[in-house]
Amino acid sequence: MGVWIGLCLPFLGTTMGAACVFFMRRQVDNSLQRMMIGFAAGVMVAASVWSLIIPAIEMCEEWGKFGFVPALIGFALGIGGLLLADCLVPHLHVGSKEPEGRKSRLGRTTMLLLAVTIHNFPEGAACGAILAGALDENSPVTMAAAIMLAIGISIQNFPEGAIISLPLRGEGRSRGYSFLLGTLSGIVEPIGAVLTILLASLITPILPYMLAFAAGAMIYVVVEELIPEANQGTDNNRGTVSFALGFAVMMALDVMLG
Repeated sequence: MGVWIGLCLPFLGTTMGAACVFFMRRQVDNSLQRMMIGFAAGVMVAASVWSLIIPAIEMCEEWGKFGFVPALIGFALGIGGLLLADCLVPHLHVGSKEPEGRKSRLGRTTMLLLAVTIHNFPEGAACGAILAGALDENSPVTMAAAIMLAIGISIQNFPEGAIISLPLRGEGRSRGYSFLLGTLSGIVEPIGAVLTILLASLITPILPYMLAFAAGAMIYVVVEELIPEANQGTDNNRGTVSFALGFAVMMALDVMLG
């Protein structure tokens, strides 16, 4: 049951955000959006440390003083993989006027969708990695930590679903089409999670690397996108406080429930 909850929660967050198209005409309130994104960013950073990197190091105790090496390699690959995707895939971040990646004639909404997809896949992989760790009897990762991470990502995905569906509606698309496209923007998360779990089950020694890879990918997303979004506007204290709250909550729950 815990595995299914961990797989479905992030996608549910995107779906609920996309459903805003049925009862809202405007975007989610900016202040609320920044607070949600800030809280989720704090959860993801804390989870990267306590639920992914530290367990990855603990699983390699037999390496002695070099037990950090698999975690370091995985972390670097996670950062590098997202950096490469950022450089190659044409996309547009929320609040930005200039697209990033290779030059393209794609429309604004399409590039927003690609920006969401770029970091949704590693978020899904992170959920899959931590769930794989929770399922491994020799891993210190707990199912409670996996569920808490899924909740944090779900909170962050809510405004993302709305960011895709509401502009489409504003362009004249039907509510049903706008909702469908907003929902599908999050489908890569459960796909990434399932693929990661399957890979971990086939190649058990790779789990520490996968945990650290997921941590690196999430840290990249947080620094590149979530923190700037949480601090947009003149009053950025709410985003900062929400980040600190999310970090503290995830840290405390991971230690208490671990």
